[in-house]
Amino acid sequence: MDYANILVPADLGEAAPDRIQLAAGLARRFEAVLTGTAAHAVPAPILVRDVYDAIDQEGRNKAQVQAILEQAHASFERFTGDGIRTDWRPSFADATTHLIEQARAADLVVVSRRGPGDEDPGPLGVLPGPVLMEAGRPVLVVPPRTAHLKASRIVIAWKDGPEARRAVSAALPLMREADRVFVASVGADAGHEGAEDVANHLARHDAHVTAHRLHTADDDGSEILRFALLQEADLIVLGAYGHSRLREWMFGGVTRDVLDRSPLCCLMCH
Repeated sequence: MDYANILVPADLGEAAPDRIQLAAGLARRFEAVLTGTAAHAVPAPILVRDVYDAIDQEGRNKAQVQAILEQAHASFERFTGDGIRTDWRPSFADATTHLIEQARAADLVVVSRRGPGDEDPGPLGVLPGPVLMEAGRPVLVVPPRTAHLKASRIVIAWKDGPEARRAVSAALPLMREADRVFVASVGADAGHEGAEDVANHLARHDAHVTAHRLHTADDDGSEILRFALLQEADLIVLGAYGHSRLREWMFGGVTRDVLDRSPLCCLMCH
């Protein structure tokens, strides 16, 4: 596979310029279309006197939201730069729901990390958890202050399952061009996860790859992050393990750790 359409949300938060520049760099690299989205629901009229007041309020509210969406569009255009094809998809809707809807025609979705200490981008911002769970597409989670992704050294956090298998397939275009790829399994069952088989499979795709079995007295997520930093990696590839419960997104330990605090870009699939 290759990336023909890369999807990125635009908002007015501090992380938006870097995220858009990073997505634009990938679009330029793979000669893909970069599609930007922004969405904001129109507030319902309140304390209306009559139907005419309701119509008037709705018109003013819609105009205010339209102005915000136009600001986001201007930011998207400013930070994409030259040399790529772009598309713009705004909507009067929930921002996360709209992004998930638009992902039906994307090969890769680029979003910002939203850990407990990260900035709230406001009403145009999207949450990685629902996007991972519902988009049905690979999702690249970008930490703050990261405007470029070379993906020259890639760590695969391997745990055998459909999520990790999909993530590895989704990252193939990047792994073919990487200087080094490290398939790392961690935990008590690491020796039975088939990391060596995955490494051999990737070698058939011309990746420069090695397999590693990690042992840790710490939690698995911390060990994966420690290993990635030790290898000077700039991308982690992993399956997103979790489920939803009345739209409360529940993730396993490694997935949660990476979503909340990874200093590196992470390509994830559910």
